[in-house]
Amino acid sequence: MPTTPWKTTMTTATPDTKLKRNHPDEILIGLVSISDRASTGVYEDKGIPALQEWLGAALSSPWQVVTRLIQDDAPTISATLTELVDEVGCDLVLTTGGTGPSRRDVTPEATLAVATKEMPGFGEQMRQISLNFVPTAILSRQVAVIRETADHAALIVNLPGQPKSIKETLEGLRDADAEAGGTVKVPGIFAAVPYCIDLIGGPYVETNAEVVKAFRPKSAVRAPRQA
Repeated sequence: MPTTPWKTTMTTATPDTKLKRNHPDEILIGLVSISDRASTGVYEDKGIPALQEWLGAALSSPWQVVTRLIQDDAPTISATLTELVDEVGCDLVLTTGGTGPSRRDVTPEATLAVATKEMPGFGEQMRQISLNFVPTAILSRQVAVIRETADHAALIVNLPGQPKSIKETLEGLRDADAEAGGTVKVPGIFAAVPYCIDLIGGPYVETNAEVVKAFRPKSAVRAPRQA
């Protein structure tokens, strides 16, 4: 694998700022937590902090993040996803919450409404991973899609609402020696994210293999660009 000549960086954009890359291979990420109660201050949101912590450990190339905390409302969710891709310029948008079977769980429908392509393998893999922990994983309805504009494209992925489940689905399932860096039994979905970003014209993302190893065909592996 190519060596990475930079120190991992994470910067946070203000809500009304279009993100600008500080490095050609810097990925621009939108994080969206969807919860009626958290968005109104009833309780503290845990989804966005969990995602920021995980990304900080998993990514070995530069990244920027912009966050949104919104209610479980389909028009609001769709508008937020559209804004993050079309106006802010995110390459990757990760949502958390609103993927169950209850009446207020509308994240998958709102995500599909802004899609130009569906990526069903992500949701299938998340449920496969989660079924190793809880039988109710079959109730999860996460989807992933590509949203394309004339000059830009982004991957949007729905994640579970609980920090533990977020980590499990992103990293995958390891054997009994997990604490000692055990063998991955079921790959996490993030292993496929960097190559997907490559294919839609985004930056070259590298990961910390101790957390999650990005997979690319040998022909797609390259040295990082210089700043």
